[in-house]
Amino acid sequence: MRDFLPIFLLAFAGFLAGGTYAMWKTARGLAVVLAVAALVALAGGLLWL
Repeated sequence: MRDFLPIFLLAFAGFLAGGTYAMWKTARGLAVVLAVAALVALAGGLLWL
């Protein structure tokens, strides 16, 4: 399970980044929250490797 966690975090970061892109024109506040969460997931995934 520990081997898949960084890959899962990187995939989750991509999912959150896609949500950020989709929501940017309609709900900017939520898009910023999603962007921050995507950056945290990306950093966690990269640091775990």
